[in-house]
Amino acid sequence: MVDSAQQLAEAQQQIAAGKFKQAREQLSLIDESDPNYPESLYMRAVCQRYNKEFDLALKTLEKLKALCPDHGRAHQEEGHSQLALGMTDRALGAYERACYYNPALVASFKARIKILRQNGQAGHAARVEGQLQHLESLPKPLVAVMDLIAQGKLLKAEELCKRFMRQVPHNVEGMRLLADIAIRLGVLEDAEYLLESAVELEPEHSGARIDYVRALRKRQQYGRARSAAETLLNSQPDNPQFKSIYAIECMQTGEFDRALVLFDDILLSLPEDPVTLTSKGHAQKTMGQFDAAVASYHRAITGNPGHGEAYYSLANLKTYHFSDEEVARMRSLADDSNLSFMDRVYIHFALGKAFEDRKESAAAFTHYQIGNGLKRTQSRYRAEQMTAEFSAQKRLFSADFVESRQGSGDPAADPIFILGLPRAGSTLLEQILSSHSQVDGTLELPNVLSLSQRLRRLQINKDTPGYPTVLERLSDAELAQYGREYIEDTRCHRQAAPFFIDKMPNNFRHIGLIKLILPNAKIIDARRNPLDCCWSAYKQLFAEGQEFSYDLADLGQYYRDYVDLMAHWDSVLPGFLLRVDNEAVIADLEGQVTRILEFCGLAFEDACLHFHQTERNVRTPSAEQVRRPVNRAGVAQWRGFADHLGPLQQALGEDLAELSYGV
Repeated sequence: MVDSAQQLAEAQQQIAAGKFKQAREQLSLIDESDPNYPESLYMRAVCQRYNKEFDLALKTLEKLKALCPDHGRAHQEEGHSQLALGMTDRALGAYERACYYNPALVASFKARIKILRQNGQAGHAARVEGQLQHLESLPKPLVAVMDLIAQGKLLKAEELCKRFMRQVPHNVEGMRLLADIAIRLGVLEDAEYLLESAVELEPEHSGARIDYVRALRKRQQYGRARSAAETLLNSQPDNPQFKSIYAIECMQTGEFDRALVLFDDILLSLPEDPVTLTSKGHAQKTMGQFDAAVASYHRAITGNPGHGEAYYSLANLKTYHFSDEEVARMRSLADDSNLSFMDRVYIHFALGKAFEDRKESAAAFTHYQIGNGLKRTQSRYRAEQMTAEFSAQKRLFSADFVESRQGSGDPAADPIFILGLPRAGSTLLEQILSSHSQVDGTLELPNVLSLSQRLRRLQINKDTPGYPTVLERLSDAELAQYGREYIEDTRCHRQAAPFFIDKMPNNFRHIGLIKLILPNAKIIDARRNPLDCCWSAYKQLFAEGQEFSYDLADLGQYYRDYVDLMAHWDSVLPGFLLRVDNEAVIADLEGQVTRILEFCGLAFEDACLHFHQTERNVRTPSAEQVRRPVNRAGVAQWRGFADHLGPLQQALGEDLAELSYGV
């Protein structure tokens, strides 16, 4: 068995010593066991360049970039080889990509400046020189940390950064880098604290303020993020970047009209900016302005033909169909080794939708599979860990424990939770209920999930029992306080109705917590047959938080664990939940609407049957679908892909998989 790490280290030493033949021999040993080992390919290209085999080096780098599109040093190497071949413009493009993916590559900055000056682009060269001066002004350990982050070596980066911060504890750039690492590792609370401290140390540091806004958004602290973004904008009211950040935070808090005004203001000075146009399209889609959203996405593509997010946004409208010309352009982009990682992901999901619309299931599945596979390489999701979390909920919330906590929590009956798996029909149920005069539709509110994270880290008597175990130690008064906080913190999303909807699907993991803090809330379990639900999730590129969806086997196990946990909640909390099957709603809309309204204690209103006529902002992928009457368009879509779904059916098990066959 070849020790790739050891062979790589030895090859690196040989390269440093100028012994390129010996280095290639070391790399050949790695290639025999793993011909796609990225760092081996990178070093092979370095050897080829030093041996003046520039064409071979470029071929090796094409292979490497196909595997790792964001490999900064691969793009830098491409720049070196293109420059040696006299392809100055191509070299400049490669160096620009290298700096984007790895902002610690001093050699690429210097090469860009030299080429730009030779081309007579003095202004552009001066801007790049300013970036280089900032980079070279940083302490060398922090530049090394940036390099490690870009390479994905987060634990090494964290260790080095912490070592530096122990010596210079108030270095704002160090705090920003440590926060960046924390966000990438999912330790969002630490990132927020670091950035809040950085802003306090240097209030005028715009980079720290931008990072702070983004960290708050990551933590789904949308109100605070909006306030922080407003402070940033007030510091430079004409700054287009700050306007964009503020507009995005306005969208997070439901202020879409305000966001559109800001986007239009930005476009006056940056008329074809693809990022702004795409964000504007998102706001228009949410507000039901389908044609306007399509126009914005098309303008974004015109501004940047490689802007993958705009293509995917068109696909994500669900009712948009790509032309032959658009499909050809996307296929060409998918073959471009210089396409960024996320643009590549977006393009493959968009192509999946395009080929699915054309009934070309094999091609569609291939693209969905590639897109999901790319996303999974960046995920730390482990199905067995999620199963263990669900089991912990069942162990704590026994019938005896539930009985012992009767009377806890805040008595407010305002919230109606619609939960379950994503793509199970929860947006349809939300649209139906929010059409009622007594109910406000809101968002997928993060409050319960945020509370579970707070409780996970809560110390009691110098002990951190963890979640959900910590719930055993909370007093009735504390549980009531958490319930009141939920009601107050969500008030900003409501209008004047006495009831409101929280549609965060993942709240099904925390039904016990909801019962303890809000015992009079209503909970609706949106259920869809297994294969349709899982297949729909697999072909949906979620913004974040649904990492189980990148693998068919993980999806099947997650669905099975969900069904098992919901059965437990039904057992220990009888009458607290109403299960609503998507297929039943399609078959008997009036009967199911009557049933839902009775469960919620609401009088029947015809508007709930005509939900598609209700004008409101809808932020989920089903936005366009719920603006149409109930139909069977989404039923049994998995059947066209049955030949590819073996891992999913196996993970679901025969009993669950069979539930989909009768639909």
